[in-house]
Amino acid sequence: MKSSGSRPSFLIIGVLILCCFSQVRSDASDHRYKDGDPVPLYANKVGPFHNPSETYRYFDLPFCSPDHVKEKKEALGEVLNGDRLVSAPYKLNFKEEKDSSVVCKKKLSKDEVVILRKAVDKDYYFQMYYDDLPIWGFIGKVEKEGKTDPSEYKYFLYKHIQFDALYNKDRVIEISARMDPHSLLDLTEDKEVEAEFMYTVKWKETDTPFEKRMDKYSMSSSLPHHLEIHWFSIINSCVTVLLLTGFLATILMRVLKNDFIKYGQDEEAADDQEETGWKYIHGDVFRFPKYNSLFAAAIGSGTQLFTLTVFIFMLALVGVFYPYNRGALFTALVVIYALTSGIAGYMATSFYCQLEGKNWVRNLLLTGCLFCGPLFLTFCFLNTVAIAYNATAALPFGTIVVIVLIWTLVTSPLLVLGGIAGKNSKAEFQAPCRTTKYPREIPPLPWYRSAIPQMAMAGFLPFSAIYIELYYIFASVWGHRIYTIYSILFIVFIILLIVTAFITVALTYFQLAAEDHEWWWRSFLCGGSTGLFIYAYCLYYYYARSDMSGFMQTSFFFGYMACICYGFFLMLGTVGFRASLFFVRHIYKSIKCE
Repeated sequence: MKSSGSRPSFLIIGVLILCCFSQVRSDASDHRYKDGDPVPLYANKVGPFHNPSETYRYFDLPFCSPDHVKEKKEALGEVLNGDRLVSAPYKLNFKEEKDSSVVCKKKLSKDEVVILRKAVDKDYYFQMYYDDLPIWGFIGKVEKEGKTDPSEYKYFLYKHIQFDALYNKDRVIEISARMDPHSLLDLTEDKEVEAEFMYTVKWKETDTPFEKRMDKYSMSSSLPHHLEIHWFSIINSCVTVLLLTGFLATILMRVLKNDFIKYGQDEEAADDQEETGWKYIHGDVFRFPKYNSLFAAAIGSGTQLFTLTVFIFMLALVGVFYPYNRGALFTALVVIYALTSGIAGYMATSFYCQLEGKNWVRNLLLTGCLFCGPLFLTFCFLNTVAIAYNATAALPFGTIVVIVLIWTLVTSPLLVLGGIAGKNSKAEFQAPCRTTKYPREIPPLPWYRSAIPQMAMAGFLPFSAIYIELYYIFASVWGHRIYTIYSILFIVFIILLIVTAFITVALTYFQLAAEDHEWWWRSFLCGGSTGLFIYAYCLYYYYARSDMSGFMQTSFFFGYMACICYGFFLMLGTVGFRASLFFVRHIYKSIKCE
């Protein structure tokens, strides 16, 4: 009955999610133009190329601005993504060519020259959107040839930009921007300079259909060289899984077979022998863990994050997160997290009641705050940093109000409803063995059987199965590389779950064989330890594989990665515990427990 009751809730969540994202490709029908029609061109942001989180409004730099700067109304995901689109000073009408058209003539003050020189020195780039197609370009260049002393470097601002546009009948297919290397403004000295900014527009016809105009941006991650590395990653992961599962299956089956033969003897023979190993602790193995409220809350939050991840993969595999679909991922994360909070409430409270917990309301509050609490504190700190930097990553007050309303009107009520349903489910914990009144003393164990060495062993194998793919994900999230091979990522995710489950089960068996019956928390910690390895990889990526710098970028990288790794810890910890619970129930059901 329980399973049939849970199906409608998943169907409702699925329908709501599809409704939210059913029109993500609606732009494909309205982009038809006649000759000379104005095509929307928006300037988005500028920022240091190597610091993807540190972006500023386009007109924070003293560029030519139109008479009336019009801000584009943006969706929640776009604002979370740091997009702040405003009307650009260039006029690119459909199929209308221009040659060295003047945007404006401007006298740059000393202060403006200093601002622009600092921006050029930090490799500032600009980003625009023309008919929803992205345009990138650098604002200037530093001339270092033959010079070793930085004081001798020369700094130049590009004055002339050429737009090359491709069209197919009445639609824009492609746009790119090239900076004229011969039209430069010298910014080396602190003095006022006169500048004349110009642009050129060239149009060419193409056979590429409108439906495939985004394929160009996803090509980079599908190049043969990159695909080879991705497939190598999967083969590496699969070999790891096969070796691990084969090894564990052989060892466990052989050991368990011997155990079952030994423990399955008739009662007279069993009475003559002293019980040893995991059979010896059958009266303690299902003794409920300490801090049962926190444990149940962690299981509930981990289940919600697992459900969130599965839904995100479903949307990715059906093509919702195509390149430059601005803010779609952030919107999906906020909406799906809000809609799945009922799952966390139900799983946590029902499991807490199975563990004979009494204060289910406190457990529900703990579940609601376990992941959201650290995330909220991190966001408050990082948003304050972004406000201090006047960066676009700082969320406007209105957006914060919207997120608070979603949390208050959707997340919290669903969490409470899930909690009430979990409390009323009245499910009992299924234990094949009776628990004794007093716990047995755990024998002294060698150091490598303690929690931290076991977590190190448990986290290393799953991490080794995913670390190659991690680089590409990091280069996409914390860089400008585009990631579109979600099918490969989904395979790697499944491999991660399998390896996590198997290694946790193995370590749980060896723990029980050593007559240590406190396996509940250990299985959760061992399963989640991969999250700690991913955070350690963050340190390696920051210092060895990226050129990120500055307090804002560093705090954003380590702050938000801490939250993501914590989420992985909860999710994989839940997977590890569930696998161990299934295994422990199975082996104790197979023997006679008196």
